[in-house]
Amino acid sequence: GNIARREATPHHVSLDAGPMTPGLSPSSSIKKPRPYSKCQDCLARIQRYIVTKLGEDWIFLVLLGLTMALVSWSMDYASAKSLQAYKWMYGELKGNVALQYLAWVSYPIILVVFASLFCHLVSPQAIGSGIPELKTILRGVVLKEYLTLKAFVAKVIGLTAGLGSGMPIGKEGPFVHIASICAAVLSRIMSIFTGVYENPYGYTDILTVGCAVGVGCCFGTPLGGVLFSIEVTSTYFAVRNYWRGYFAATFSAFIFRVLSVWNKDSVTITALFRTNFRMDFPFDLQELPAFAIIGISCGFLGAFFVYLNRQVVLIMRRPTALTRFLTKHRLIYPGAVTLIIASFTFPPGFGQFMAGELMPRECINSLFDNFTWTKIWGSPAPPGLGRSAAWLHPQVSVFVILLLFFVMKFWMSAVSTTMPVPSGAFMPVFILGAAFGRLVGEIMATLFPNGILFDGIVYQILPGGYAVIGAAAMTGAVTHTVSTAVICFELTGQISHILPMMVAVILANMVAQCLQPSLYDSIIQVKKLPYLPELSFGHISKYNIFVEDIMVKKIKFLSPQSTYRELKDLLESTSLKTIPLVDSKESMILLGSIERCELQAALDWCLSAERRVYVRCEGVSSPGSQVNWESFAFVDEEVGEENGDKVRELQKCAHTLLFPEKPLENIKAWEEEELDKPIDIDQIRVDPSPFQLVERTSLHKTHTLFSLLGLSHAYVTSIGKLVGVVALKEVKIGSTRSGVRLRPPLASFRDARRKAKKPSHSPSVPSSPTRDRELWSEGVKRETKDESADSCIQTDVKECDIATGNSSRSTVSTSQEHLPSPSSSTVPLSSRHSVPEGEVDADRESDEEPL
Repeated sequence: GNIARREATPHHVSLDAGPMTPGLSPSSSIKKPRPYSKCQDCLARIQRYIVTKLGEDWIFLVLLGLTMALVSWSMDYASAKSLQAYKWMYGELKGNVALQYLAWVSYPIILVVFASLFCHLVSPQAIGSGIPELKTILRGVVLKEYLTLKAFVAKVIGLTAGLGSGMPIGKEGPFVHIASICAAVLSRIMSIFTGVYENPYGYTDILTVGCAVGVGCCFGTPLGGVLFSIEVTSTYFAVRNYWRGYFAATFSAFIFRVLSVWNKDSVTITALFRTNFRMDFPFDLQELPAFAIIGISCGFLGAFFVYLNRQVVLIMRRPTALTRFLTKHRLIYPGAVTLIIASFTFPPGFGQFMAGELMPRECINSLFDNFTWTKIWGSPAPPGLGRSAAWLHPQVSVFVILLLFFVMKFWMSAVSTTMPVPSGAFMPVFILGAAFGRLVGEIMATLFPNGILFDGIVYQILPGGYAVIGAAAMTGAVTHTVSTAVICFELTGQISHILPMMVAVILANMVAQCLQPSLYDSIIQVKKLPYLPELSFGHISKYNIFVEDIMVKKIKFLSPQSTYRELKDLLESTSLKTIPLVDSKESMILLGSIERCELQAALDWCLSAERRVYVRCEGVSSPGSQVNWESFAFVDEEVGEENGDKVRELQKCAHTLLFPEKPLENIKAWEEEELDKPIDIDQIRVDPSPFQLVERTSLHKTHTLFSLLGLSHAYVTSIGKLVGVVALKEVKIGSTRSGVRLRPPLASFRDARRKAKKPSHSPSVPSSPTRDRELWSEGVKRETKDESADSCIQTDVKECDIATGNSSRSTVSTSQEHLPSPSSSTVPLSSRHSVPEGEVDADRESDEEPL
C-alpha cells in the first residue's frame, strides 16, 4: 500500500499542475480511491486472526474428529445392515438346510473376496492392520503409498466389506491407519491456509494425533484410545501432543455417539457394551486369586496367539508349490479360509455347539450379561435372556460350549488376520478373552453356588465381571499394553472392577513380554520393516559397547577436488541417499552432507544440451551483456538492434551445436572433457549440520538418539575428522550381538550350558569395557554378516519400496555402507572397489531370531 501511494503521488501532482484536457472531467481521468471502512478493516483483522490462531490446531483437530466420526459411524452402519441382511437371508431359508448352508457360506465368501480384490487393485498397502507400518513411519521411515487417498478408499471399503461378512476381523487396527491417512490428507489441505503444516518436523505430531483419533472414535473411547495409541505406536511421546490427541479423540467420540442417538440405535449417549453390574459390592477380595489366574493364563494364551499368527504367516511365505499357487491365484486363500470358518460356524451343524449364530458384537453383549448360565441351564429361559440363549444347549454343558467356542475361535482369529484384507486383531482377541473370563467365572459360580459370605452378607459371583477382566487381560497380553483396562472401562461404562482388572492386565503383560513380542512387533519382524527394537533393561554391556565398535569405517565421500566422473561412478555403483562432503582427502574434515537428488541434478546439468550450448556460446556475448542465454527461445520483439544481433548470433551458435555434422563424436568428446572437471560445490545445496557422534558414544546413548530423533544414520567424527558412519542397521547389529535384545524363552539356560562347554572363557575374569571390546572384536572377525538378522533393511527396500527420510533424508539400505570392517582407512570417491563381504557363519547360535 505504501509503494502504491508513493507511485500515485507524483501522478496526481502532474495532473493537477498540467492543463486540463478538453472534454474530460477530473473525475473521469482520476480513479477515486475506495473510501476507508472501519467495519471492513475490523472484519479483515478478525479473519486473519482466526486463520492464524485457530487454523493451526483447533480447526484441524475439529475437522479431523468430525471426519473420522462420520467415517466410523458410516462403516458401522453399513456393516450392521450387511449383517442384518446375512441373518435375514439365513432365516428366510429355514427348513431347507442345504440352501441355508449355501447362503451361510457364500455370503461371507463374496464379501471377503471382493475386499481382497478391491484392495489388490486399488492399493495393496491397505491390506492388514496398519499399526506396524504406522510404528515404522513414526520412527522416521517413509513408506511409499501408505498415507495416500487411494489407500484410504481401499481401506474403508475393504474393511466395511470384511466387517459385514461376519468373519473374526477387527476394526481398531485398520481404523488407526485410516485416521492417520485422514490426518495426513487434511494437513496437506490446511497447508493452503497456513504454512505450519508444511513443516516436515510437524508431520509426526499430526500422525500421532491421527492414531489417537482412530482408536478413540472406533468404539467411542477417547481416554483409552489416546493411551493405547501412545503405547502402541510411540517409542517416545511428545507431551505437547497430549491435549491435541485428547481434544480430537473426545470430539470424535462425542460425534460418533451422537450419530448413534440420531439414528435411534440408542436412547442417549451411553457406552457401546454397557453392563449393569452391582456397584455396592462388585467383587470380594477372596476372588482376587481367580482374577490373578485369569491374568497369568491370558499372558500365556496371548503369547501363544502371537506365535500361532506368526507361524501361519511364515508357512504361507515358504517357497513351496502350494504357496506359489496361492500367490499366483490371490483370491483362493481368503476364499478358502472363509469357507472353512463359515462351515464350522454353521448353526445347524457344528456351530450349535459354539454359539456360531452370534455375530461378534452379539458375542460381547451376551458374554457381559448378568446371568449365571450354569444356574439356568436345563431350566426354562428367564425373561430378558435375549441372545444369550445361543450359549445354552439342551444336551451340552455350558462349559463345553464355552471351551469349544474359545478353542475354535482361537485358531480362526489367528488365521483370519492373515488374509489379504484390511483386518485387525483387537476385537477377535477381545472376544477370546471375554470367553475365557466367562469360562472361569462360570467355574467359580459352580464352585461357590451360594456366593461368598462377607460380613454376614452373601454376595453372588458375577461371571460377566470375569468376562470383562478376561477381555482386558487378553488384549493387553497380545498388544503389550496396559491401557486396555481403560478401554474396557469406557466400553462397559462401569469402573467397578478397576482393581482386579489392573492386576490381571499387569500380570498378563509380565508373562507375555517374557515369552513373545507384541503382535505388532511380530508383524514388523515378519515384514522386515526397518524398525529399531527396544533395548532390554538391566544389561550392562549396552554401556560398554561404543560407536567405534559398530561403525562402518570404509566410507565413500565427496570433496571439492572430486570430479564429475567420480560422482557419476558413485551414483551408478551405490544407492546412498546422502553423501558426506569433506574438506580434502588428506584432512577428512567433515563439511556437511549432500542429498543424492542434488548430486544427480548437478550431474545431469553438467552433461545437458542446454549447458553445452551455454558453454560453447559463452564467448559470443561480452561480460557486460544483459542477454541471457535462455532468452533466445523467448525473444522480445522490442529489443534493440545491438542486442538483436547478439541474440541472432546465439541462435545460430545454438543451432550449430544442437545439430552438428558429426553429432555423436562431438557430444561424446565434449562429455568426456566435462567429466574430468572438478565438481562445482558452490552450485550445490549442502546440509552444513548433519547429525554427528563421537567415537566413544555408548550403544545405549546411540540407540536412544536414533529412537528419539528418528535418525537413519549418523556420521562419526574425531575432532572434526570423519572416521566412520553408523546407520540403523549397525545399531540393530550392535543390539543383537551385545546381548541386549529381546531374548527368546529359556535362552539363559542354553547360554549357561554353552559357557560351561567353553574353557576359554574363565568365570573368574571380571567384566570390563576393555574386555567387552575385545570380545566384540573377536565376534566381528568371526562373523561379519548375519543372513537372517542383518539383511532385513536391504530386503525390505526391495519388497516394500521404502525410502527412508528424516533430517537428512538418508536411506539405510546400502551394501557397502553397513558392512563392518576391521580396517580404519577411508576410501576416496575415486576408489571404486567394493567392500569385501564376510563369510556367513555356519555355526550361528540357534537362539538368534531374525529381526
